Amino acid sequence: MIDSHCHLDHEPMFSDLKNVINRSKEVGIKKILSICTTNDSFQKIVEIVKLDPIIFGTYGIHPHECNTNDVTKKKIIENVKLNKKIIAIGESGLDFYYNNSSMEKQISSFKLHIEAAIDLNIPIIVHSRNAENETFDILNNYKKYKPKILMHCFTGSKEFADKLLTLNSYFSASGIITFKNSSDLRETFALIPNDKLLIETDSPYLAPVPLRGKKNEPSYIKYTLEKLAEVKKIHIDKIENITTQNFNILFNLK
Repeated sequence: MIDSHCHLDHEPMFSDLKNVINRSKEVGIKKILSICTTNDSFQKIVEIVKLDPIIFGTYGIHPHECNTNDVTKKKIIENVKLNKKIIAIGESGLDFYYNNSSMEKQISSFKLHIEAAIDLNIPIIVHSRNAENETFDILNNYKKYKPKILMHCFTGSKEFADKLLTLNSYFSASGIITFKNSSDLRETFALIPNDKLLIETDSPYLAPVPLRGKKNEPSYIKYTLEKLAEVKKIHIDKIENITTQNFNILFNLK
């Protein structure tokens, strides 16, 4: 198993990293991707990736943080090149649900992240909430450059997924697919091609059933994997192999 999206720099995990990593290994996790959200977050991540061979990181500014974290394409590229274990850009994107940052700032930042990912030929990890049309339109404008797109914690509509598939996008399932009221989302994941599927925890957030309401961590990803296997009507060992292979292909890892 691979946790393709978590935040090891967030509490309570950051204060307990040794045990969090050990519990991850005990359930069979082979890689963990710790996602950057701010410039301060990145300073922690470059240290976290040194702790264990299974941990990798990203650089990016979360759409909620655009107003308080200035970024340029040059800065994004320089930060990624600092460390060979920084393997992707993000999370970046659009979140019009909370509007913690202005639409203009979010859109401008998102474009910079996409362009840096294209220049470096590495994946961009996309956050999209209440912004399906705008997210797709921006990504589609870069279609000729063939960006490597990973839709993190995908909760979008089937129509949105269909459009994103025209861009060769990947989709990551989180604990949300285990929630009782997520039947539409499960139907969407049932239709997404197997070779475009990844799994994630988004920990310490979004703990899956039967642990919903608790602080999440990478070791809980097994519950999301079990539900995805049920949704896809595939044996859990097979969906584990599929999602692991997809991660390694997307991120160019062995």
